[in-house]
Amino acid sequence: MGKRKSRKAPPSKKVAQKVATAFDCPFCGHSGSVECSIDLKDRVAKAECGVCMAVYATIANALTEPVDVYSEWIDECEKANEGVDAEESRQRGRRRRRRLT
Repeated sequence: MGKRKSRKAPPSKKVAQKVATAFDCPFCGHSGSVECSIDLKDRVAKAECGVCMAVYATIANALTEPVDVYSEWIDECEKANEGVDAEESRQRGRRRRRRLT
């Protein structure tokens, strides 16, 4: 008679992490207040804050996800604010010089 073979436990399944669907607003800072909607019929993706009513809209395709819309909005905000800090500091320096003279 032969020995019984022991069965190995089946490999555990990896749990896929879920992507967030509610995001923080870049303007008012409330957490979970931005919701993204994607209308594939009209090819429009929209991110809207429920608190301050800030809205961002972009073109959507079949692969567009809510996190893509939100990250594109954040990128546009950063691009719009790119030179603002340097310009503001120059203006403050000019104002201080005027006060001193």
